[in-house]
Amino acid sequence: MDLFTFMKPKNELESSDEKDVKKPFVPDEMWKKCPECGTLLLTTDIEENLRVCSKCNYHFRLNARDRINMTADKDTFVEMDADFESTNIIDFPDYDEKLEKNKKKSGEKESVICGTCKLGGIDIVIVSMNSEFMMGSMGTVTGDKITRAFEYATEHKLPIVVFTVSGGARMQEGILSLMQMAKTSGAVKMHSDAGLLYITVLTDPTSGGVTASFAMEGDIILAEPKALIAFAGPRVIEQTIRQKLPKDFQTAEFVLQKGFVDKVVDRRYLKETLTHLLKIHNYGEVEK
Repeated sequence: MDLFTFMKPKNELESSDEKDVKKPFVPDEMWKKCPECGTLLLTTDIEENLRVCSKCNYHFRLNARDRINMTADKDTFVEMDADFESTNIIDFPDYDEKLEKNKKKSGEKESVICGTCKLGGIDIVIVSMNSEFMMGSMGTVTGDKITRAFEYATEHKLPIVVFTVSGGARMQEGILSLMQMAKTSGAVKMHSDAGLLYITVLTDPTSGGVTASFAMEGDIILAEPKALIAFAGPRVIEQTIRQKLPKDFQTAEFVLQKGFVDKVVDRRYLKETLTHLLKIHNYGEVEK
């Protein structure tokens, strides 16, 4: 007699083998894990909370256009110099391919977006750097766009708000990239000499030549929580001085303690804070 004649037929609802158990399919885009506390968060909840973790207050990075959309009054943003884009001006190896790759990845032509908008009903110039395009690195076109934004603000007597995020100067453009530090700083000085307000918002990370130039030249310097703010990164410093750095070294909170930042502001209250600062500097009416 066949041994298997008396075996119980397999029931699809019964299985001792974990591989046979069908797990529910959950699309990856529905959830995002917080890198700070490890909590799984619904993507829709993160977006509604301005990309801030509801458990630990971790601030996820934003691209430049999302940053502008969160800051500008609805339907008021008008982009400037949208057709400006970098080229391989010193024939650096593989730079053309890198530029094309970053354009496709970010959907943008350059590492910064500039324009005009209303913020709390007040006309301003807004500049937003983009971590999704070569980590916001500053090349000649980036410097041109920022300089032109300051010149426009000076000519039209407007305040300017700049959101910084950058890995520093773009090595693929050599000394021409480093020259943007002086060029942008000159434009900042002319804006200041005209008696106009410049507010900087430092986001994660702000480093290198951007930190050493226009990022730290604002009349008021704000920062998002836990943002890395540095010239050289902590590992570079430790390898140079051969010493262990203090805990939370170069975070926004650490830099605030040392007097280089005026205030660390939660992203969810940033628009309100910027509007208030503009009003107390005689742009718009101060609410009584």
